[in-house]
This record gives sequence, structure tokens and C-alpha cells, in this order.
Amino acid sequence: MISENKVVSLHYRLKDSNKEGDIIEETFGDKPLVFIYGVGSMIPKFEEKIEGKGKGDHLEFEIAASEAYGERDEEAILDLPIDLFKVEGTLDMEMLSVGNVLPMQDNEGNKMDGIIVDVTEDHITMDFNHPMAGTDLYFEIEIIDIREATSDEISHGHVHGEGGHHHH
Repeated sequence: MISENKVVSLHYRLKDSNKEGDIIEETFGDKPLVFIYGVGSMIPKFEEKIEGKGKGDHLEFEIAASEAYGERDEEAILDLPIDLFKVEGTLDMEMLSVGNVLPMQDNEGNKMDGIIVDVTEDHITMDFNHPMAGTDLYFEIEIIDIREATSDEISHGHVHGEGGHHHH
């Protein structure tokens, strides 16, 4: 059964809004998603929905945007002076095209990704909302495997070995 500190392998199909929605991503036919349950790497509501399930279980559920990646925040869309984007005094206009995602840092050094939504002569408009903000999620899931996490995995907070994180 899925509970804290279990390594869960599952396949999922994530759709936009509901069962009839467009597929956003899926793992069926590819490698399953492998994670440690209860360490905070997944959306809390997602973990709540799969708790206590067993190997071979199939389930489907919806998660409202507010319980997933949050609602869209208009204040997270900012106009930044184009000079901020100069590298050694020049602008890489290829990098600065609409739709590109750029890793940025705020004044406190927090890293966040921004999507370029507009480029003018003197500023760049970036959207720092999570790409899935404002989206209701619909999951179709099949539980492939459940095992105990090792003490190393628990202390590192992620899976090692098959389907997991490799240390060199």
C-alpha cells in the first residue's frame, strides 16, 4: 500500500481540466514516474489521492488549479528593462524571442523561470506564473510498483537506481 517513505512507480496520463481534455503529458509506453511518497516532491493533493492504493490499481481524479499550481497571478507578469538582458553589452535577440523560457533571479536570489510574452525596443515582458497555473488537472493513473525506500533515499529525498537519481 502507498504510504510514507514508499517508493512508488506509476504511469500517468495528465489531461487539461477533465477526462475529455487535451493530454498535457503521459508516461504510458515510456518509463514510469518514480518518486518517494510523502517527501514533498509531488503536489500534496496528488499524494492524498493515491494514498493507500496498491500495485495494479487504476484511478482517475481531478485536481483544481488552486490545489495544483495555483491560479494565474497578473502581478507575476512583469515589464523588465531590456538592458537587464544584455550579456557583455550585447543582446542575443534569438534568446529573447516570444515563448522562450529564461531562468531568472529575483532581488533575493530566488531562481524562477520566466516565459517571454512580449519584446519591445526598451523592455521585455515576462510571465513568471508556473506554466500550468490556472489549469485544472485530470489524472489517469496505474500503480506499477511500490517498495520501501532505502535510508539513503529517505535522507536524500529522492529515488536512487532504476528510474531514479544517480549520484556520481
